[in-house]
Amino acid sequence: MQASDILRNNVKEKLARGEVVASMTVRLIRTIEIARIAKTAGFDMLYIDLEHSPLTIDATGQICLACLELGVMCAVRVPANTPEYIGRILDAGALGVIAPGVRSAAEAREVVKAAKFPPAGERGNVAPLPHLHYRSFPAAEAMAAVNDATMVIVQFESKEAVDHAEEIIAVEGVDVVLIGLNDYLADCGLPGQYDHPKVREVYSRVIEACRKHGKHCGVGGLASRPDLIAEYVRLGARYVSTGTDIGFLVSASAEKAKLVKDIKL
Repeated sequence: MQASDILRNNVKEKLARGEVVASMTVRLIRTIEIARIAKTAGFDMLYIDLEHSPLTIDATGQICLACLELGVMCAVRVPANTPEYIGRILDAGALGVIAPGVRSAAEAREVVKAAKFPPAGERGNVAPLPHLHYRSFPAAEAMAAVNDATMVIVQFESKEAVDHAEEIIAVEGVDVVLIGLNDYLADCGLPGQYDHPKVREVYSRVIEACRKHGKHCGVGGLASRPDLIAEYVRLGARYVSTGTDIGFLVSASAEKAKLVKDIKL
């Protein structure tokens, strides 16, 4: 058995086939049950948000391990794009890093460097890895398999990032560009204006650059606007961040409470 026989990334495979990937963001639930819920619900991927939650790396690692066993791809948004965070979440079992606030090609290259083993990057060697069921493989074989499966997702959350879209997307090792629309609109002085012409302009520009360089565009921040999600998927986006565990819980709870309150006596 080879390392590549054990380690597969279903999200990378779906994207390569041109299929749309559905992702759920975790900010609240700290236990492995969320991985099973995501699988049962039909999500391809969990996106654990360490930038905007009190989740620990320990809890994150447990969820990542459950995802590996269930075949749900797990990516983690780090609180800072540093090797210390990126290396730890990947060693813990994540198959992808989500790098917030990337503004330049130089920053994107640093993320890739931290996420990939040599020769593609400078990630420190650690063995055995949970991704390979803690089995021992020749170092070159293990590194190649993990590099191939590990995804780098950079977020565009500012006008500066969009201005440098072409050069960032061209960085070798970047797989997906996730547009963080709420932060982008706030940076442009247009908070919450999802229907502003700039939004379609940004998606068109990023999707075109992704096509040119063989990368993929992701939709984020539009959980309240399924109409716009559908529009940008039809335009060419292939990864959708659908919303958070908090949002899903509050929405479903509010619906049930309203159902009871609306009963006429």
